[in-house]
Amino acid sequence: MHEFDLARPASLKDAAASFASGGEAAYLAGGHTLLPAIKSRLRAPDTLVDLSTIPGLKGVSQDDGRLWLGAMTLHATVATDPIVAGAIPSLTKLAAQIGDPQVRNRGTIGGVLANNDPAADYPAVALALDAIIETDRASHAADDFFQGMFSTALDDGEIITRIGFQVPARAAYAKFRHPASRYAIVGVFAAKLADGSVRVAVTGAGPGVFRWAEAEAALAADWSAAAVAGLALDPDELNTDIHAGAEYRAHLCGVMLVKAVSEA
Repeated sequence: MHEFDLARPASLKDAAASFASGGEAAYLAGGHTLLPAIKSRLRAPDTLVDLSTIPGLKGVSQDDGRLWLGAMTLHATVATDPIVAGAIPSLTKLAAQIGDPQVRNRGTIGGVLANNDPAADYPAVALALDAIIETDRASHAADDFFQGMFSTALDDGEIITRIGFQVPARAAYAKFRHPASRYAIVGVFAAKLADGSVRVAVTGAGPGVFRWAEAEAALAADWSAAAVAGLALDPDELNTDIHAGAEYRAHLCGVMLVKAVSEA
């Protein structure tokens, strides 16, 4: 493994200073993507900035119709916290399906959103629940935050501090997961927000998370499984890889959509 300096800052200001101290730097949250990349020599940071030592980046709260999660909040916490379960039970269920106990007790929601893996779960709930992603520099709407495979609106060195989800009137997430990694081959999060608007987000199927406009229109007119039965996405815009072809993913999107709407 490439040698690097490890910084353990006590504040966001110190973290930003360590990141900008020279050479290539990387923030460490849960490390489930970064550390394997370093071991494989795909990344070779000169400085690794550990965010776990910064106070105030963990925790759960509710305020003015939103559920707020600190960026360093663990998947295991999201899956078991009573405030999360009371406000957005579908988020509790989603977090419980991430990886295995080892992953859930180390991985963080902020790290997942910053990494924006095209098969990750949290981007779907963030997009479907019209989340606000706050950082040490700005506040990003979910619609503008996710910008394609492993790409976000974050500037170099920008740190996610907390995420605020709209508390929906009804919502559910349905995932067809890879049996080993438990990443989404296809995941669909369907939600009706408190104002009556409908948002449907799809992960795993394409080069990044995206909203499904046709499904949103159908559910806005009639929130029922029957209203979306038979809907399918264009496979020309979806991924083909060793796990599934584009046509199969297109079919699965429709199946997961019906399942999510039925559960909600």
